[in-house]
Amino acid sequence: MPLRSLKGIPKIPKTRQKKVKNALDAIPAKKPDKIEYVCKVFFKYDTTIKKQLYVFAVETVAEFTSFAYEVSVEAVKEKNTITFFLMGLRALTNMAPKIQPARSEVPFEDLIGEYTINLVKPDGAINQAKYNFNIFLKEIKLLESSKPPKKNNRWFARFEVAEDEFSFKQK
Repeated sequence: MPLRSLKGIPKIPKTRQKKVKNALDAIPAKKPDKIEYVCKVFFKYDTTIKKQLYVFAVETVAEFTSFAYEVSVEAVKEKNTITFFLMGLRALTNMAPKIQPARSEVPFEDLIGEYTINLVKPDGAINQAKYNFNIFLKEIKLLESSKPPKKNNRWFARFEVAEDEFSFKQK
């Protein structure tokens, strides 16, 4: 039985794109509080560009054994607010497996003063923290962490300053 001849190029359906702004308007399903992510903030000196950077590392609490994953994060900075949209996990190429959490680092330059950090999950849950950055004293302070008022909002992240990961220019 012969195959039918094509009269044109077949159309491939478009995949659904996740829109980060839709996550802010979404109402999450009612779930109990469970810490899934840790947002660490620290200073890191980049030797290639010779600059001091502020790094936000978002990592999972769960550790993965067979595969290495990276947390897919999209960052939006507006005035004194930085919003991180957590898009999911992405598999990395890994030659030798080891036990590690999924992690993603987002560097920023020139953060001085008080900043509000928002972590937003795709289902619409939001956690918030306020940090004070002072490069002159070489310190970062976590002022407060909160859960903004929103229907069915829950705790899913912990915020901290990772002083053990600080790195500065060697003199």
